[in-house]
Amino acid sequence: MKKRGFEVITAYQDKAIHLPKRATKNAAGYDFEAAEDIVIPAIWKQIIQHFSKNSAVAEKIVKPVLVPTGIKAYMGQEEYLQLANRSSNPLKRFLTLSNGVGVIDSDYYNNADNEGHIMFQFSNFGLTDVQIKKGERIGQGVFLPFLKADNDEAVIERTGGFGSSDKQ
Repeated sequence: MKKRGFEVITAYQDKAIHLPKRATKNAAGYDFEAAEDIVIPAIWKQIIQHFSKNSAVAEKIVKPVLVPTGIKAYMGQEEYLQLANRSSNPLKRFLTLSNGVGVIDSDYYNNADNEGHIMFQFSNFGLTDVQIKKGERIGQGVFLPFLKADNDEAVIERTGGFGSSDKQ
């Protein structure tokens, strides 16, 4: 019986994706790699390029970039996978997780929209664009239990993928 772990999503089966793994025996986090090359544009560059043309456009153009991993995670119903940035990303590359911390719920696994594809959401507050290469470590995931409040009455089933609970 499977307890918790990772699988490669169908769309990346033939792309030589590595499953997340811990770097050392006492590490809490499983290191995730980028599934493809991607550029994270500098927000300052985007603002300068677009602000002079139309300030409304500037507000919409400066948004996070989703970096695909090609990975999905399975876990127990009262667990979640917490996504965290690598400590070196802000210091050396000016990359931050736009959402602070990512939360992958157990019912995200194999959802109908994207099969549970885990992506890291980055913003680049540096002055130059950052190139992320396929196979480069981009973040880490930690499996954690969570507690429910007294009188918790949540009964709605997940019907979609990324951001689907916004519609409920």
